[in-house]
Amino acid sequence: MRSHPHQELPTGPDRPQVSGLGRRRLLRGAGLLGAASLTGGLGTLATGAGPAVAAPAGFPNYTYLGQALNHDALRYNPNRELIFPCVRGVYDRISGGLGRYYLYYAPHDEPGGICLAYGNSLAGTFTEYANNPIIGRNWSPHYSVTHVSSPHVLWNTATRQFYLYFHGENSTTRLAISSNGVNFTYHGVVLSTAMVPNITEASYARVFEHSIPALGSRYVMVYMGYHQVRPGFRKIFWGWSADGRSWRFDPQPLVSPAGDGESDLSGAHLLHRNGTTYVVYHGGSGRMYLTEVGNNFDREIHLGVFHTPLAGAPDNRRSAAPAFGTDRGVQYMFYEAGQRGGTRIAVARAA
Repeated sequence: MRSHPHQELPTGPDRPQVSGLGRRRLLRGAGLLGAASLTGGLGTLATGAGPAVAAPAGFPNYTYLGQALNHDALRYNPNRELIFPCVRGVYDRISGGLGRYYLYYAPHDEPGGICLAYGNSLAGTFTEYANNPIIGRNWSPHYSVTHVSSPHVLWNTATRQFYLYFHGENSTTRLAISSNGVNFTYHGVVLSTAMVPNITEASYARVFEHSIPALGSRYVMVYMGYHQVRPGFRKIFWGWSADGRSWRFDPQPLVSPAGDGESDLSGAHLLHRNGTTYVVYHGGSGRMYLTEVGNNFDREIHLGVFHTPLAGAPDNRRSAAPAFGTDRGVQYMFYEAGQRGGTRIAVARAA
């Protein structure tokens, strides 16, 4: 285990010390999943894959199922690149929804734009919302940027609202709030490079309900920061909040790439299992990795490869930015498939 230095940051209350700190341990696993080449929509299973190898920490293996969207038929698809999926069940949260599940995603390069699709099954093709993008790069009088991207939606149980976190520019993460998951009101900036020392990017954030009593927090954020301290470049950082709106941030990385033999990491997602907390994320190699950070975010135990991309389409040796959901007891992983510039939203099902 390792301790994070707790230097004073410019906003918010003083940060209490987290208990249970110790020496950093780095453990690397070597499990790899077999690669395969395939095409097709949802329901087309992989063929020619090698034998599955157990994922770390008892997590299931995920097998490619298909693409979440009919890519060629999308009305809004300005640069043929879709990234950073986030899927949310809305059937038990709002009435009169467009479907049981909402899928949020975005192009990345200019102009970007936060997009929505909906469907009644995580295994079925989603329908594009007719008025995409639901959030664009110009939102007067709040901001005007080259692009907005990387949507992550949290259902805030305290307020019974959808909290949508997104970046634009890469140095700034923003928040918009909605009662129906479609029409959002701008809240403001929740993270920027000015709030954390030694980083020049602060983006690709995901937020989860996770209590750390010593910090008085109800929510945690994991995000990518471009770190000016070597070794490594893009690393996983984190912050905590009592309400999902006002945040405090650790100045030290939560997960560094050296433990996975990488130089860049991004697209982190929290997972809980075995009475502890993990983050899964992707590296520059195109693989996803798993690291145990503990319930107090005071560990960095690298556990190795979580998921290996397919050699062929749609992954083309890159799987990234995973998001997870369960539909009628079946677990699914949505992810960004393909090399940058031509990525699509893919779905895999737990084996």
